[in-house]
Amino acid sequence: QVHLVESGGGSVQAGGSLRLSCAAAGYTYSSKCLGWFRQAPGKEREGVAAIYTGGGSTYYADSVKGRFTISQDNAKNTVYLQMNSLKPEDTAMYYCAAQGWHGGSWYAPADFDYWGQGTQVTVSS
Repeated sequence: QVHLVESGGGSVQAGGSLRLSCAAAGYTYSSKCLGWFRQAPGKEREGVAAIYTGGGSTYYADSVKGRFTISQDNAKNTVYLQMNSLKPEDTAMYYCAAQGWHGGSWYAPADFDYWGQGTQVTVSS
């Protein structure tokens, strides 16, 4: 059974940084995708960044390119999202997600089978 647990959210001022962590217990798929999504009140859930566990390829939404970095620690089965130069529009609940055997698009929530409980990120101006 796959169990994802996020941590590291919080409140920061614009321009600040946060690092989110996602501990992926029981996730044994190779060359599959782990991603970060976010959802602000009244908005759809959107893909922020993703990493493929095999080759380490990474993908980012245009809105976060150059500011966010996704990385993995295979020994700890943990994925990180380093968020720098945060903006008020980054405020949202952030979710870690993992794809199952069928794979899919890195940015489509429907293509992810496992989800964490979410961690809140609030950026004030």
